[in-house]
Amino acid sequence: MYTHEEAKQLRKNFWILFGKRCKVVPELQGKNKKWVLYDTKIASLDLKFEVDRQSAKVMIELNHRSENKRLDVFEKLQHYRAILEAGFENGLEWDFLYVRESGEEVCRIFVEQQGFDIHRQNQWPDIFNFLIDNMLKLESNFMEIRDVLKEEISG
Repeated sequence: MYTHEEAKQLRKNFWILFGKRCKVVPELQGKNKKWVLYDTKIASLDLKFEVDRQSAKVMIELNHRSENKRLDVFEKLQHYRAILEAGFENGLEWDFLYVRESGEEVCRIFVEQQGFDIHRQNQWPDIFNFLIDNMLKLESNFMEIRDVLKEEISG
């Protein structure tokens, strides 16, 4: 069992090593390519990684404070479900009401791998591969619809 500080340092080391692992991914090399993540060009829509003691997730998260606006964007994304799920063997999970530990309500569209534990360093290479492979797909699929989605939301 780790102390709070040890667990915090372990998570920090995980993300540092993940960043180093990403530097050798061919799709992320050249022209200083980085993950889209918070730079989606759509307010309150982020692409995210999440790893905890039970699983790893790659997701689109809608975190607008207004429930109506959040659900409106979620509904618009559902129209592009086939595009977003392309390449995902079992599709994606669509959760219109996820409550974070902080109590904040968000919408999430994600792929998850159960059984991963960030505290098990021997699993890190497999977790890194899961995160990278799935974010490459999700990011690519999202970029196909980003501009038209942005127009629909702002228009």
